[in-house]
Amino acid sequence: MSSVPDRSELSARGAAAPDIVHLFPGQGDFAVSPLVAAARAHPVVRAAAEEVFARVDAVSGSYGVPALGPALLGSTPPSGRTLAAGPVGTPQVALFGASLAVHRALCAIGAAPRRIVAVSFGEIAALTAAGVFDVADGTRVACRLSRYLSRCRGGMTLLAAGEDRAQELLDAAGARRVSVACVNDPEETVLSGPTHELSQAETCAERHGVAAVRLRLPFASHHPSLSSYAEGFAAAIRTLPSRPAHTPVHSAVHGGPYSRRDDPYQGLAACLTRPVLLPPVLERAASPGPALLLEAGTGQALTRNARRVLARYDSVAARSPLTEPDFPWERPHRLRYPGPGRPGSAGPGADRREQHGVIA
Repeated sequence: MSSVPDRSELSARGAAAPDIVHLFPGQGDFAVSPLVAAARAHPVVRAAAEEVFARVDAVSGSYGVPALGPALLGSTPPSGRTLAAGPVGTPQVALFGASLAVHRALCAIGAAPRRIVAVSFGEIAALTAAGVFDVADGTRVACRLSRYLSRCRGGMTLLAAGEDRAQELLDAAGARRVSVACVNDPEETVLSGPTHELSQAETCAERHGVAAVRLRLPFASHHPSLSSYAEGFAAAIRTLPSRPAHTPVHSAVHGGPYSRRDDPYQGLAACLTRPVLLPPVLERAASPGPALLLEAGTGQALTRNARRVLARYDSVAARSPLTEPDFPWERPHRLRYPGPGRPGSAGPGADRREQHGVIA
């Protein structure tokens, strides 16, 4: 199979090779069907999924999560609703495995990342992809976090508004226990808190002409009231071995790249209490360009966020491989930075009329 030309080959052609950046999304945009379709259509995706889920399933069963590889890659794969109705941790382990599978499939065609961006629950797969945890221990982290999340009462709501406007609406609604959980881009935030106060905030937002959608996530996260759960989770995973990352991981919760001095256990636990601030992390991970951002997940919301945040850069593009029918899995030599105004571009020609996505 051909591979993406290396930097020296592209330079010889008079073009600068883009830095590849993999984007690991959170739970708000996970769907099963794109992974199933890609695994059926592209051998490289299927091989990566088979390898990853074989390792995931060898561990997750001890946490009560049913084997996902045979189900997702079989003739009658489960729907997202079926996964959500399964034992605690089932959808989270599925997301963890799917993200790693996309990452490994991209690496297999020559599109390995120079940097990684991690968002919320996606930090577990991101740190695993960077070598901090092996797949078995990454699975254990995902299973243990899932159990803590199941105790975090509340919910999360997507607002089609920036951070300042979101805070104004919370003040107007009197929703004092609701916090801004995620700042995804200048047009999108996620709220977290008690469900009845989220309803107040949603009603207030709609009264002011701001779209508000309750997410299908049966818990609160990124909320300062969850400190006791964060402490318990950090203690629960600290027994697992970790290693220095071989690829820089830029965390939207940590606020930038992890260093060798940073504690990955505490960093993961902070995802329960601290907000996601995605725009500055995307800016830093994509600079100075040229850069090609590839979403290592099954959705495209994080890709949309990246395009909005990086819209002024002509030398940056963002793509979601599993949702694009023309993504060149079999012809990776055609994987190029598309340039301003072409599909995937984050520059002035990017389509900014796409519907709002969500990362949480």
